[in-house]
Amino acid sequence: METISFGTDGWRATLEEFTAPRVRMVGQAVATYLTDTGLEGPVAVGYDARESSRGFAEELARVLCANGFDVLLSDRDRPTPLVAHAIADRDLAGGLVITASHNPPEYNGVKFIPADGAPALPAVTDAIADRLADPDPLPESEHGTVRDVDFAAPHADAALELAESITGGTDLSELSVAYDAMHGSGRDTTDAVLERAGASVERYRCDRDPEFGGGSPEPAAENLERLIETVTDDDGGVDLGIANDGDADRIAIVTPERGYLDENLFFAALYDFLLEDASGAAVRTVSTTYLIDRVAEAHGESVREVPVGFKWVAEAMADGDALVGGEESGGFTVRGHVREKDGVLMALLAALMHAEAPLDDRVDRLLAEHGTVVQDKRSVDCPDDEKARVLAALEDAIPDTVAGTEVEDVNTADGFKLLLADGSWLLVRPSGTEPVLRVYAEAEDEKRIGELLEAGRELVAPLV
Repeated sequence: METISFGTDGWRATLEEFTAPRVRMVGQAVATYLTDTGLEGPVAVGYDARESSRGFAEELARVLCANGFDVLLSDRDRPTPLVAHAIADRDLAGGLVITASHNPPEYNGVKFIPADGAPALPAVTDAIADRLADPDPLPESEHGTVRDVDFAAPHADAALELAESITGGTDLSELSVAYDAMHGSGRDTTDAVLERAGASVERYRCDRDPEFGGGSPEPAAENLERLIETVTDDDGGVDLGIANDGDADRIAIVTPERGYLDENLFFAALYDFLLEDASGAAVRTVSTTYLIDRVAEAHGESVREVPVGFKWVAEAMADGDALVGGEESGGFTVRGHVREKDGVLMALLAALMHAEAPLDDRVDRLLAEHGTVVQDKRSVDCPDDEKARVLAALEDAIPDTVAGTEVEDVNTADGFKLLLADGSWLLVRPSGTEPVLRVYAEAEDEKRIGELLEAGRELVAPLV
């Protein structure tokens, strides 16, 4: 039980620790939690493209079934947002997804999604953790059933319907898209939705490979070289590049002029696009660009800042009926959809946005209107059991200046965010999924970013 810990987005671990007996304990804890809180109805179980994922999903299904719950088991590996949509769309009691998202193939994980389809808040995951136990089956006569279900078609219908309500149409017949699934569960899902909207799709890494080609299904620029080369090649014949991470809840965009489009810039472009025909606030994490605030101010809207973790974005979106919510790591959702990050829906909206006007042009305009913004981050190795100590030590080590600029304020909503006199900022916070501390910085140019990140590293490293 001590090994199982629910972090920012569920429990992830290497396969040495992520074992069938422990997965069964999580299944029993969820069943007990649902029973204790009076939540009835079927439970969804989904999984990603890893070699072990289907087997772990079947273990969960058996435990839930033995506790009296009917289980809707995904008929194949599918993106996490499809399971979240199914839970809300079908009025289920909740759901579980076996996935380690962007982590390398030697990892796996599990996350619980409550009945509203939004990420589980700590009160829920803590309640589940308190109920970890070996399976305790009911008499066989009281067992539920397990059946395979297609989660893809209903989600695709909903995504196209929502996109049409936002844009007034979903005709992508004049658009060519290169799509990279990174061997993950976005294959035959994101590309299929784009084709249903009329786009011509050129596919990369859209075969299932549980080893992800020997790397990690993380859609960072260094892992998307072929996609970038294709889209930025004048003779490539492709208008836009799109990639998803391993469980397709996040998105990466490649444009003809910029190549890899910084997720912060995509967020700003998305918000600006939505505000053409709608109104509403934006929710962003503490590590996400202030460019969102500038776009909001220009439209008379507001922004709410929350700690890192999409559960906090989802909670704030519900509290304020926000128009859009997102984070700098590429996770976004919009009003009218399930409050869970959805890389499939975002791929459709990105394509529709680009079809209306090139994304590069929109980003150029936003930067001309609101100023240049550059952001980057680094990681400093730090064991999980040392993070609290390091952050406590950092509280007493906050400097008066960073890289030659005065610290005007310190935001402690999630780690320590140092707001500097020149409008730049430096953030240090613990990762919720890896044994590292994250150091983020935002400024007006790359040189300044380098100075801030180095200052942040020098501030943190001696404390580890």
